[in-house]
Amino acid sequence: MAGVSSCMKYSMFIFNFLFWVCGSIILGVSIWIRVSKDVQQKLEIDSSLFAGVDLLIAVGSIIMVLGFLGCCGAIKESQCMLLLFFIGLLLILILQVTAGILGAVYRSQIETSVNKTLLENVNILQSSAEESKVFQEKFQKFETMNKCCGLLNGPADWGKNFHTVFGNSKVCTCELGDESADLCSFFQGRYVYKRPCGGVVIEYLKDHLLIIMGIAFGLAVIEILGLGFSMSLYCQIQKK
Repeated sequence: MAGVSSCMKYSMFIFNFLFWVCGSIILGVSIWIRVSKDVQQKLEIDSSLFAGVDLLIAVGSIIMVLGFLGCCGAIKESQCMLLLFFIGLLLILILQVTAGILGAVYRSQIETSVNKTLLENVNILQSSAEESKVFQEKFQKFETMNKCCGLLNGPADWGKNFHTVFGNSKVCTCELGDESADLCSFFQGRYVYKRPCGGVVIEYLKDHLLIIMGIAFGLAVIEILGLGFSMSLYCQIQKK
């Protein structure tokens, strides 16, 4: 009876070790994004975006588990572990390709979807309720960091709160050296940044969606190789 190829066995082990490392990187970066204050200032404008980060944390954890199964299955020549690895990897590949296709199809609709959410948040900027102040304070920091003002219509989005909220602060007001026509405009007695922050958010999402799509399809190629390795080794062990 044919034995198990040592080359195939250790190739499978090395592949899954690298796969496990990739999962660790995805998990680590996702957790960093989740706790990073700078990134949170961008994401907290639409709290639903945190769901995407949480999904990446779950994906990173699953990839680490699959990498562990693949490594152990190869070294111990365990058909059970290799089969679990194959099934898990196949399911991830199907979901990943589906998500990539949907992302490519609906990328053009990101702006419409985000604008709808931002329009709802304009009401929070204009609100005088106590529960709205937390969002307003976070958004002021976002404006300062990105040199923008308002969400969709510039400083007008703040309504009556433009003076009451900004009264003794420089938030949304152009800093020294920024008073050019490209960055600032004169509004109700002061120079403020004229670019709406909604454009910053949409640009950020589109840029990162392209990166995510590229990574997803790149991983798909690696996962197909993993499926081939695991099934070949599984068949060799079965014939042993």
